[in-house]
Amino acid sequence: MSTVLQASSRQFVSTSFTTQIVTRAYRYLQSGYAIHLRGAAGTGKTTIAMHLAGLLGRPMVLLYGDEDLQSSQLIGSQSGYSRKKVVDNYIHSVLKIEDDLRQSWVDSRLTMAAKEGFTLIYDEFNRSRPETNNALLGVLEEKLIALPPDSNQSDYVRVHPNFRAIFTSNPQEYAAVHPTQDALMDRVITIEVGEADVETEHLILTSRIGISPVQADAIIKVVRNFRKFTHQYKSSSLRACLMIAKICFEHNIPTISNSEDFRELCGDVLLSRLDHTGDQQEVTTEPSPAELLTRILDRLDLVPQI
Repeated sequence: MSTVLQASSRQFVSTSFTTQIVTRAYRYLQSGYAIHLRGAAGTGKTTIAMHLAGLLGRPMVLLYGDEDLQSSQLIGSQSGYSRKKVVDNYIHSVLKIEDDLRQSWVDSRLTMAAKEGFTLIYDEFNRSRPETNNALLGVLEEKLIALPPDSNQSDYVRVHPNFRAIFTSNPQEYAAVHPTQDALMDRVITIEVGEADVETEHLILTSRIGISPVQADAIIKVVRNFRKFTHQYKSSSLRACLMIAKICFEHNIPTISNSEDFRELCGDVLLSRLDHTGDQQEVTTEPSPAELLTRILDRLDLVPQI
């Protein structure tokens, strides 16, 4: 089945920060509860979810929240027709023809995962409209899926004992995010995934990208100090660090203050992430974000790690 994936935990980076989240979440999953990983963009929620799916040792079904997602894309729908035609001419003088035309029912990802005992990862589920997620209520509480009466199957599907669900979401102030249903949130255990610490970011950059510890230190210093001085906390620093580290590693860009390529790269990655909402016309004596970044890069070797 093309919709089923085999989770792998080989590239997961374990630190005290990630271990304490994984330990709690895995404990809840083992007891049969669905978990909800909530946090800002770039904090590694999806990576943690896939790592947990690998620990469970069951195939994984991945689903992405979307404004246009319909309930039928969770449960299933009629898709095409099957036709059966029987021609009986056993008695040569009598011709009997039976023609049976039926719609074919195709299970969607939630139904398939619940039937087979797979692990469902519903990424950014609150980007889907709340009414779309109503099908999850019975799955998580009564362990049943109610199928439409025209599905040519039993009206109810019992959820496999090994079925597990992992949800991820961004905070509600993000664009294109819907309020979550109280009934759904009451059926899951929510774990807040915060900003990774320096140790975690450093280990991810060195192990996943392959840069040296000195390069990782320089990149983390620049990104964290820029976010601190521009008050940009809506997203994690980790994703920006990964982008800069990957490009530096693949194109041999030195992470030093007098490298023009490094300065341009940091500007392209960091300045584009600024929150430009608010008063843009006010005259201020404060330095601009571009000027702040220039100062941080000029003092790269002197800036303390934050």
